[in-house]
Amino acid sequence: MTILVTGGAGYIGSHALIELASAGFDFVVLDNLCNASSEALQRVEAITNKCVPFVLGDIRDAGLLKQLFADYAINAVVHFAGLKAVTESVAEPLRYYDNNVHGSQVLLQAMVEAGVFNLVFSSSATVYGDPVEMPVSEACSVGRPTNPYGRSKLMVEDILRDLVVADRRWRIAILRYFNPVGAHESATIGEDPNGIPSNLLPFITQVAVGKLPQLSVFGSDYPTNDGTGVRDYIHVVDLAQGHVAALCYLQENAGVHTWNLGTGQGYSVLDVVHAFELVSGAKIPYRLAPRRAGDIAVCYANPDKAFVELGWSAQLGLERMMHDAWRWQKNNPNGYSNK
Repeated sequence: MTILVTGGAGYIGSHALIELASAGFDFVVLDNLCNASSEALQRVEAITNKCVPFVLGDIRDAGLLKQLFADYAINAVVHFAGLKAVTESVAEPLRYYDNNVHGSQVLLQAMVEAGVFNLVFSSSATVYGDPVEMPVSEACSVGRPTNPYGRSKLMVEDILRDLVVADRRWRIAILRYFNPVGAHESATIGEDPNGIPSNLLPFITQVAVGKLPQLSVFGSDYPTNDGTGVRDYIHVVDLAQGHVAALCYLQENAGVHTWNLGTGQGYSVLDVVHAFELVSGAKIPYRLAPRRAGDIAVCYANPDKAFVELGWSAQLGLERMMHDAWRWQKNNPNGYSNK
């Protein structure tokens, strides 16, 4: 079975390739490298001892997609490609809708024309907006995400549900991620953001390694134990394994299926800072800054549905997340540009 992995050179995509290889899947990667590096694919090859076919290109390029589906006998698509920064989406909404929504439409049309109807879609817990109950289950309302990034993901989810109504050949898994962190145990692939990180843990690790002078803690007046935002952090390897479980489920089940991928445990920003300090022995200086547009106070998952239906649950705890993220950053202080 051959999988097209869009955005496969990125942080989550590269880790998913390793888990797909381990499960016996073949794959081809499509990535425009706007927030990724081809070096990650070379390191995946070294880890898996498996060739990673790579096509440089954009999911919005219909002609390229048509050729790609003609060149490879693709059975399913795992769709990671997309822009993903909440704050950036508030400043550049048109860019996010073009890339995330229009790009997905072009991809889906190419799948229909190629007769490929199996899809795992990379969605987000941001579709829940500011949830009224915790933990968040798949039954919670998704009516109004608080930022364009979340709205773009929800728009694609709606498109996917409409597709299943129109054509029963579709088999679709919607995976709502919470907050992926950590790195592969080899410390050769990990999170390598462009510029100043928008996500918490790479910001912390870059402070620890001396790339940044201090951490900015955005929001210290939330109604939480210490005033900082609370999130459900999940190890990226656990997350990647969730995609393999979803692919296997789709082989036996048609229709559209939605699962939260999280741990069920919420940690505040300062909880994560202190956990990292304990693991690394480094002191993380920080400053309290105003809330960012589009952020909410608390969000953590109820992951029971994934456990019952997929047999999947997160196995790697907060200490392991900190340990692996720190080893990646120490071994790769400049990310994939070390060489």
